[in-house]
Amino acid sequence: MTAPAPAAERRRATGTAARLLRNPFAVVPMAVLLVVVLATVFAPLLTSQDPAYADIAGTLRPAGGGHLLGTDNAGRDVYSRLLHAGRASLLGAALALVTGMVLGVVGGLWAGYYGRRAATFLNWGVELVMALPGIVVLLAVRAVTGPSMTWSMFVLGMLAAPAFYRVVAGSVASVRTELFVDAARVSGLTGTRVLWRHVLPLVRGQVLIQAAMVAAVAISIQAGLDFLGLGDPSNATWGNVLSSAFATIGQMPIQVLWPSLVIGLVCVSLALLANALRDELGLGGARTEAEPAAGEAGAPEAPPVSGDPSGSDALLTVRGLKVGYRQESGRMHEVVHGVDLTVRRGEVHGLVGESGAGKTQTAFALMGLLGGHGSVTAGSVLLEGRELAGLPEREMAALRGTRIGYVPQEPGVNLSPTATVGSQLCEPLRLRLGLSRAQAREKVLGLLARVGLPDPQRVFDSYPHQISGGMAQRVLIAGAVACDPDLLIADEPTTALDVTVQAEVLDLLRSLREEREMTVVLVTHNLGVVADLCDRVSVMRQGRVVETGPVREVFGAPRAAYTRDLLDCVLDDAEAREPLAAAAPHAAAAAVVAKDGAA
Repeated sequence: MTAPAPAAERRRATGTAARLLRNPFAVVPMAVLLVVVLATVFAPLLTSQDPAYADIAGTLRPAGGGHLLGTDNAGRDVYSRLLHAGRASLLGAALALVTGMVLGVVGGLWAGYYGRRAATFLNWGVELVMALPGIVVLLAVRAVTGPSMTWSMFVLGMLAAPAFYRVVAGSVASVRTELFVDAARVSGLTGTRVLWRHVLPLVRGQVLIQAAMVAAVAISIQAGLDFLGLGDPSNATWGNVLSSAFATIGQMPIQVLWPSLVIGLVCVSLALLANALRDELGLGGARTEAEPAAGEAGAPEAPPVSGDPSGSDALLTVRGLKVGYRQESGRMHEVVHGVDLTVRRGEVHGLVGESGAGKTQTAFALMGLLGGHGSVTAGSVLLEGRELAGLPEREMAALRGTRIGYVPQEPGVNLSPTATVGSQLCEPLRLRLGLSRAQAREKVLGLLARVGLPDPQRVFDSYPHQISGGMAQRVLIAGAVACDPDLLIADEPTTALDVTVQAEVLDLLRSLREEREMTVVLVTHNLGVVADLCDRVSVMRQGRVVETGPVREVFGAPRAAYTRDLLDCVLDDAEAREPLAAAAPHAAAAAVVAKDGAA
């Protein structure tokens, strides 16, 4: 495993900087922070007044007359004090931030990567620190060290370290078993090198967010201590300026605005900048180069359509469907990009493509089963004219089973191991159709017989681990059609089965479709299954439909280059291998016998 080339790193850094400069949520906070930092650094050049000079005869003067923001209750220039006070406030926040990051990030990396022993010891220390009341600790430190801003901020950084530790340790623990970490270790990198080069970049987004929070908290706590008179009165800070202004709020309330505005702007800018940096570094599920947005170079064109059916007999109509998953950053990562489908009544519509093409996510979106972080971000899903996208879960749940059936892949993990097959099939019939226990039992036994199980009663009384994979798949098909749905979505229904059982299951789906006049959406990567069972097919790639039409037309004369590539992978037209020489096994056996005899 080699490190990225310096030129590649420079190009990536340049691209990130360019995106940041186009992002207003990054540009505005950076501008505010830059102005504040420069103003504090060059405060002697930007002010003509001594911030410590007190003019007793000129107290509480309004703005003007050489005092840009007026004077405070001691006659000191407010503008000059604000600029000079920024040095102490920002340095104090930086001290707390660096202390917390060094202790928390290093400890989190160590505990998350090396596991039990390191984590046990560090967790004990973290829990101890978190149990301490922060304000009491700061007051105790002041009582021992005096009104020292340096010691107060150092201790505050120690109190903030657990926040970094918990975020980093949890994130590192979740990735330390990834294959790329193992590959880095096998290549000869030390544990420290692996942590620094391969693990730390994965948690930088979380560290940035926590850093913004700690910096803002440090500035606020420092200002609060000084405001309460617990800081060093000889050291000008924004808290001291605010305290002086609050003492005369009844006489000149405008003075409170300036330090409050500076503190608020800095804290808000830190938070906004951290979020923008995290997003632009690609840590929030931002679109990658492999998934160009519509309209950009490299984005797939609109799918070629052949023999598109009219919408008059369409049972399912999907237009512009987009599916995304909410990342920890709050940003939506899109996995399906504007899918269009039209499925007619009674037809079998194949949804085909390589793994990761978005087939299953599209199917889950049709059923409203995307999970807590997934959602339909755009588009329309119409079932007989009824909009399903955005439908409340309670209404969507009422459609599953009765209007929409589902046959999942991996039958062994889709049946509960704690209940018998019969009880699992009877439950939805009693709930959805209102059948009695005896009626549900009778119907389930009939369905089990219909799907070709030789001993329905035995299967009915069995637990899932007591039946084979092929039998379990037939059970799932029986459950999917039990309530006579109009639309059956089958997600790779034959993937986990051997070839003989696959053929039997396909025949079963075909006969059930004809018998019950169901509409079927078949999700598969197997072109042979599509050719054998489907009437129409939609080919997907990278979350988009690249071609759709009747199976014979699409497979006979594909228009999309990706469809042609898929068909070229089928080996039906390849030359057969030469037969193995019949004498070879016997010759090998004779050689082994001769060797044993010589021994």
